[in-house]
Amino acid sequence: MTVQDKVIVITGASSGIGEASAKLLAKNGAKVVLGARRENRLQAIVQDIQDAGGQASYRVTDVTKPDQVQALVDQAQHDFGGLDVIFNNAGIMPNSPISALHVDEWNAMIDINLKGVLNGVAAVMPTFTSQKHGQIITTSSVAGIKSFAGSGVYGATKFAVRNLMEVIRMESAQEGTNIRTASLYPAAINTELLHTITDQSTATGMQKFYDAVGITPDAVARVVNFAVDQPEDVNVNEFTIYPTKQA
Repeated sequence: MTVQDKVIVITGASSGIGEASAKLLAKNGAKVVLGARRENRLQAIVQDIQDAGGQASYRVTDVTKPDQVQALVDQAQHDFGGLDVIFNNAGIMPNSPISALHVDEWNAMIDINLKGVLNGVAAVMPTFTSQKHGQIITTSSVAGIKSFAGSGVYGATKFAVRNLMEVIRMESAQEGTNIRTASLYPAAINTELLHTITDQSTATGMQKFYDAVGITPDAVARVVNFAVDQPEDVNVNEFTIYPTKQA
């Protein structure tokens, strides 16, 4: 496996897709460095990975703070002697109708879902450019390829991420730096995202829908592992992950 011995930074790693991906990648021989805001959760996940024979470390990280994201990336290089992949996974989804004017939540989504990804890109780009290889994986959403009522601002951040990843791929090919990108478009995956919805009617409707069709984050983790596992001359760059029973 080309996953073996790769050094992988994961943001939003304290639960859901980030946690599942960290555990699967470590099981397959990667050295994972986890970033999120909840230290107790990071400690527990790292301990689980180490108890299972894997290699992992963590750093408390707020992705809206460029210096904290840089420190996370620096720690990966310090702890494991290199850097191969960043998985920009941190995100929130406080969906609501635009007319509800939850402006603070709009700004939070832009800061975390978009600027947080840009902070991750900025932190790894000098290393990836210098060593002429690296991989940037980012969690977008099915709302980044389709428009959904109630998901206007969330979808806008995820559409932006989709564009960003494709432009990085194109520019790297032009510049000869061999940076691979992969965008993930998960649909109804049972994570803590629904807990960030404060608009009651939206929360009730989405919870009912997810209860009916949602699947576990392990489904996305397997896709992440597949993307990392490709040889360096192969860039598998877009994945839509639906529950089979989601229409």
